[in-house]
Amino acid sequence: MTFEELKEKDSKYICNTYGRYPLAIARGEGCRLYDLDGREYIDLLAGIAVVNLGHGNPALLETINTQYKKLVHVSNLFYQEEGPTLAEKLTATCGADKVFFCNSGAEANEAAIKLARRYMRTVAKRDAYEIITLEGSFHGRTMATMTATGQAHFSKHFQPLPGGFTSVPFGDLKAMAEAIGPQTAGVLIEVIQGEGGIRPLSEEYLLGLEKLCVERDVLFMIDEVQTGMCRTGKFWAHQEFGLAPDIFTTAKPLANGLPMGAMFATVEAAQGFEPGTHATTFGAGALTAAVASKVVDIMLEDDLAGRAAEVGDYAQSLFRAVQNKHPEKIAEVRGRGLMLAIELSCDGADIWKALIGKGFILNLTQGNVLRMLPPLVIEKADMEHFARTLEEILAG
Repeated sequence: MTFEELKEKDSKYICNTYGRYPLAIARGEGCRLYDLDGREYIDLLAGIAVVNLGHGNPALLETINTQYKKLVHVSNLFYQEEGPTLAEKLTATCGADKVFFCNSGAEANEAAIKLARRYMRTVAKRDAYEIITLEGSFHGRTMATMTATGQAHFSKHFQPLPGGFTSVPFGDLKAMAEAIGPQTAGVLIEVIQGEGGIRPLSEEYLLGLEKLCVERDVLFMIDEVQTGMCRTGKFWAHQEFGLAPDIFTTAKPLANGLPMGAMFATVEAAQGFEPGTHATTFGAGALTAAVASKVVDIMLEDDLAGRAAEVGDYAQSLFRAVQNKHPEKIAEVRGRGLMLAIELSCDGADIWKALIGKGFILNLTQGNVLRMLPPLVIEKADMEHFARTLEEILAG
């Protein structure tokens, strides 16, 4: 099938919800992607922070084959060993006690919102329901998580929106303090805003926010859908600052490309759920749970958090060297670990397209931010190649 034939078929049969990139991917291997003509690309996006172990990981392929022959799905009406085994491994990496498994980041955040509201009404005995988020945030595409998202363009034309959500300015602790009231159930934030342009919150703000939530007796919730599982140089991004969220979520990298999400909670917060109050058909299915369990093993055994920190710091040094050569074209280099951004001083569409033309897959967000979320197994040489190519494009 040619590229044009594929585009025509896609347009005919698929709902028009994606502004697709100008290429078709046929296969992947490691940190490389290949289009229909066999052309090679360095993958600096990892399916949007999903394929953290790279494409076609042989250990995961073996796990899939073995588990598929054993058990794929029977639903959560039955006990099955794969889910609890995964939950035990995951809770050992953090301060949470309980896990609810689902299929995506939006569903994980929905679960967090529902748990916060039900906890307040059934355990804390308060009629508190409001969830406060930050401007520039992104928490999902369902009606609730879209409303929680602090970017109005995502919810345009979907009104009326669900009530009980408020967004306050990014990094403004005073505004947060003023917004929290008797009706507030929880505060939901990203340690580093991803879709918002790789914007890290300061340590001062994060520690102040946690203290504020404790003082006001509201749940402190963190969205780690994109930042979680070694991406930022720690297994969880909130661990960089010693934070102890009541609830946090993850999804993208959990099963390295198979759809899976998770909501974590302390034993106290988890009291908000009981049988029948929340559920999902596919969450922690045997196949996805087994793969996710292997993902956790590999991340810990290979210290991919440490590797992300080392390669990420090196990449930022390369990008800053390019910035020093072209200060009028690069406004800022930022990020943590292998969650990286180069903010351009102009519209970035042409530069982004030129990079794709040179064989690099990455994301353009907010119109001028080159966002990189490469597999955690990316080589330093690939980042060097990217930096040289970017410098050549900017020079030209």
